[in-house]
Amino acid sequence: MAKKNFPKKEKIKNLSFLPKSIKGYLLSLVLLLMAAIILFSFFNLAGKGGQQILAGLLFLFGKTIYLLPLFLVLSATIFFVGSHNPQRVLKMTAFALLLCLFGLSAILNSFGAIEKISLKAKPLGGFLGYFLSFPILKFFGFWVNLIVFILVVVFGFLIFWQISKKIEPKTAEELNEKNQILKRILEPKLKIREIPGLRESSPPREDKVDLKTKPIPVFQGGRSIYKKPSLDLLEPEKGEPVTGDIRNNMVIIKNTLENFDIPVEMGEVNVGPTVTQYTLKPSEGIKLSKITALNNDLSLALATHPIRIEAPIPGKSLVGIEVPNSSRATVRLKNLFEDSAFKDSASPLLFSLGRDVAGIPVFADLARMPHLLVAGATGTGKTICLNSILLSLLYRNSPETVRLIMVDPKRVEFPVYQDIPHLLSPVIYDSQKTINALKWLVKEMERRFEVLASTKARNIASYNKEMNQRMEKAGKSVNSESKIRYEEEGLELMPYIIVIIDELADLMAAKGKEVEAGIVRLAQMARAVGIHLIVATQRPSVEVITGLIKANITSRITFQVASQVDSRTVIDGAGAEKLLGAGDMLFISPDLSKPRRIQGAYVMEKEVKRVTDFLRSQKQDFGLLKENFLAEELARELKGEEVGAEEFFSDSEDPLYLQAKQLVIEYKKASASLMQRRLRVGYARAARLLDILEERGVVGPADGARPREVYIKEENSLQANVPMPNSEDEPGSDENNDDWEKV
Repeated sequence: MAKKNFPKKEKIKNLSFLPKSIKGYLLSLVLLLMAAIILFSFFNLAGKGGQQILAGLLFLFGKTIYLLPLFLVLSATIFFVGSHNPQRVLKMTAFALLLCLFGLSAILNSFGAIEKISLKAKPLGGFLGYFLSFPILKFFGFWVNLIVFILVVVFGFLIFWQISKKIEPKTAEELNEKNQILKRILEPKLKIREIPGLRESSPPREDKVDLKTKPIPVFQGGRSIYKKPSLDLLEPEKGEPVTGDIRNNMVIIKNTLENFDIPVEMGEVNVGPTVTQYTLKPSEGIKLSKITALNNDLSLALATHPIRIEAPIPGKSLVGIEVPNSSRATVRLKNLFEDSAFKDSASPLLFSLGRDVAGIPVFADLARMPHLLVAGATGTGKTICLNSILLSLLYRNSPETVRLIMVDPKRVEFPVYQDIPHLLSPVIYDSQKTINALKWLVKEMERRFEVLASTKARNIASYNKEMNQRMEKAGKSVNSESKIRYEEEGLELMPYIIVIIDELADLMAAKGKEVEAGIVRLAQMARAVGIHLIVATQRPSVEVITGLIKANITSRITFQVASQVDSRTVIDGAGAEKLLGAGDMLFISPDLSKPRRIQGAYVMEKEVKRVTDFLRSQKQDFGLLKENFLAEELARELKGEEVGAEEFFSDSEDPLYLQAKQLVIEYKKASASLMQRRLRVGYARAARLLDILEERGVVGPADGARPREVYIKEENSLQANVPMPNSEDEPGSDENNDDWEKV
């Protein structure tokens, strides 16, 4: 029992049960009390006890005692501002104090004659000064004695100076024990950047995309009758993020890295809506890989998971450590739309993404991307991101500027947009109709390229600019009476067409080959003619996001995913698995060298309903020039009618396709031998024609040696284009030759 109790008694004796900061304060108070007693004893105000202490000190140190209160106050100040290791500072301070006292006592004593000094003479520097200086005075003389002890005093002051320079910042425990007044006075001032958008306008950012600040051109002559929705339909931002103890986290990060021999210098702190970014600059010769490898160690030290290390921060020679906030701030579209970068931009396809880790609004231009892929696990914010993009486009554009084609296989996300004037067709739910819409878009893309070539315009922006100039020169306004006249004169404005697909995985599972072919064909060529794709999926796998799709859609948004493999599938790098969900995203585009972390804007369902109800309330014939014609063509395509070019790739077209189609409809069966004999082609071409007919839904799949089933029963529109079969051949004469199907 004695062995067990001994450490407890020793612990109480050493006061180690007290916090370290309390020990420092206690030592400071003791030193100040001693200084006060000695100072009052000089004026005979400390009573008998003070007189006894003064007499003893005069006997030991002589006249040097009059400087002792100054040294004690200096030591108390060091302990009060202090370090988290007061025991080490106590030893160094005591050593420096004794050096100063002994040196000054010896210097004072050297000014008296050495042969006259005795125990009864009360030397000027006290008896400690006498015994210290006596040997040097005896053998080396006055000047050597003076130089030696001056150096001793200087050395003591240097120790005081070094102690004051190496005072370390307080830990979390010490900071919490201080009152607020002492914090403001004694703690270092840190540069902390607050969220700028919640109060006033935001400062510029160095790596922000350079957006032109010209007003969006409005059609002249009173052509546009579209009223943009009011910002009052949207909810404003409320509340601020709760970051926790920023100074404590800075100390923890610095000490953790120094424990692994990585000295760093802490920089500014950027407070964002979701995370707080602590910046630091490592010393020269430190590899960044050593810092990134300590992700789990920093997470353990900060008691927060997950954290993300950005090394380096783009455009800066700093490393960023992103620590989740204790409480988030909700980002709203209303405040983002009020930003000058959004209001003054000249791009009609500019949309809002949210706020970055510094709270700065982030906007992107779909025309510069030119297509966008959105991926992430279920419930991480993909559909809300699509809604924020759609509302950004609706707030900036009239139906004569932007038209939408929306695909929603889940059938629950986009019905709220039904019947708004911006839609080229009703919201599409069926996979086959989606393929038909993609086919129509390919046809429209080719038609637009022909129009641009005829006017020698490079892209849709230059073409519309030229058309506007021609209309202004003509001095005419576009209305219902003048549309036909403008079409006859060749004055046609092209609207942008935005295709939004909410769930790509469902379409790829149903019609993977056709959907991939349509998306790739549009992504390769449709940029110049104003057709853009926004594709979202909750299954970021290589079966859904294929290599062709990734190669042609370089702008991507990823929300939280399940694994690092999924993150690499979307953005070709790790990081998405460490996101926090609920709109926390990584955005990469051709304008950015590294993924940029953004907190997406939150859009409530009632906000979307308010905007769409407002748009439906003023729905009129907003179609400009060819737009009504385009909508009619798309409607016919969705119904399955022939409207022109049907295939995505030009190499799949065959001049004999129409004849082959009419042939199988007339004979009510399809086989390779029938194609060979009637169309006088080889087996390879006949088999390819059968594949094309199967892809377009004319005939069924192969069934062994039996002829294929024909789904279309009548086709009168193509009879004139098909030569009649030879009279010597009967319709049933090929039944014995169907064994060609086995080849």
